[in-house]
Amino acid sequence: MGLLALAIAPGIFLSLFIYYKDRYNKEPLGLLLLTFVLGIFSTIPALVVQIFLTKPVERIMGEGIAYTAVFSYLIVALSEEGSKFLVLRYYAYRRKAFDDPFDGIVYSMMVGMGFATLENIAYVLQHGYITGITRMFLSVPAHATFAVLMGYHVGLAKFDAARRGRYLLLAIFWPVLFHGTFDFFLFLGKTWLHFLGAVVSFIVAVRLSLTLIRRKQKLSKDHLSGIDSISNHDHDIL
Repeated sequence: MGLLALAIAPGIFLSLFIYYKDRYNKEPLGLLLLTFVLGIFSTIPALVVQIFLTKPVERIMGEGIAYTAVFSYLIVALSEEGSKFLVLRYYAYRRKAFDDPFDGIVYSMMVGMGFATLENIAYVLQHGYITGITRMFLSVPAHATFAVLMGYHVGLAKFDAARRGRYLLLAIFWPVLFHGTFDFFLFLGKTWLHFLGAVVSFIVAVRLSLTLIRRKQKLSKDHLSGIDSISNHDHDIL
């Protein structure tokens, strides 16, 4: 029971964190819970892709840095972030309650934390307390940063029809880039240098995510006040 609580706690904490950051227009709790559950189920297509592609790609490419890059960015990061995106875009995005820019981050976080919680349960129950503690401060928060990057751009897409396609593309691109980079260093080797590379990418993603959360809070406040600030070009993350 202790291991299970340790595995579940980070995802619940981060879900509550983003819920309370939604200051101006709270989302229905039932809808948030269902989105979280759908995030859990989004692990299935990602797992299927990884099972069917990993061995064939490894046989073709062999081991090495090139294979590690393809595995990290295209097989793992793209399959996982793509699965989350499908839930966010084709379920939460279409709900009537998705009615202000910050909602993209809120719903994306619910999807991401559902995904990360199930993944975390599998790792922690298999490997024990040390893995649970490590993932509490690294892997699960990393999934949260990927969710913020995705939700930020999906929120922009919802309220900017002229650039919707561009923002939806960025909603996939940035999470895959950061997720792939994080995994690439972890998969590359077991040295402290490789671990440091993953931590640096994580820190950059955290700082960027906190900046985007503050920016989206302002957009949400302006939107609910009737101020049209979403159409400005300076809301891209780079």
